[in-house]
Amino acid sequence: MKYQSVIQHITNWLSDYATKARAKGFVVGVSGGIDSAVVSALAARTGLDVLLLEMPIRQKADQVDRAQEHIADLQSKFNNVRAMRVDLTPAFEAFEKTVDVSTEDYPARNLAFANSRARLRMLTLYYYGQINRLLVAGTGNKVEDFGVGFFTKYGDGGVDISPIGDLLKTQVYGLAKALNIVDSIQRAIPTDGLWDEERTDEQQMGASYPELEWAMSVYDSHKPEDFQGRKREVLEIYTRLHKAMQHKVQPIPVCKIPEELLG
Repeated sequence: MKYQSVIQHITNWLSDYATKARAKGFVVGVSGGIDSAVVSALAARTGLDVLLLEMPIRQKADQVDRAQEHIADLQSKFNNVRAMRVDLTPAFEAFEKTVDVSTEDYPARNLAFANSRARLRMLTLYYYGQINRLLVAGTGNKVEDFGVGFFTKYGDGGVDISPIGDLLKTQVYGLAKALNIVDSIQRAIPTDGLWDEERTDEQQMGASYPELEWAMSVYDSHKPEDFQGRKREVLEIYTRLHKAMQHKVQPIPVCKIPEELLG
């Protein structure tokens, strides 16, 4: 991939879109992960107003450190970048206390709380986006958003634009290197940061990003039975996740009323 050309292409696309939308720039949630680092670095290159929001919710120290290191690095390079830290822990814990139920009665409770963190961040991004006339820039990549659905519906999936949604995770890493993203982020193991205990992306999905990208490339032309061993296992994982995520990407079903019932 021609990384410098892709960087310029996305930067131009962001600028053009913001101009047409009559927006002043972009707000980006910065987590200390590779995707948000790349998106914020691309947004900074537009020269438009860029607000970086750090939104910790009982966040691990290493994630906070990486986010702050990245913010400091961008601000040292671009005078159009500003940052805010909005600690959402009290808000999340108030919500948690208000709605909490027994884990035994509701096995999906912990996952629901994890997704609630992402949705609380979405609310925060749109609040600051609206009062500053900024577009919410999404940080999802192609394999997460369109392959396995590794995002929260109406959480990190709730955005105005998707700058890297056509790039695979490995390509995002290539962009990060070309953009000189801080080394700590480039070396960090991918995690969504939505759990009190550390859970890497690979642990949650059961396969690495390179494996999932391979499965995505063969999904339309092969079945799991066409392979043996790890390849078969990975394609089975991808197939299960891809089928389960369709409700996230398909239009909301609308109940159509027959004409004869409307008369």
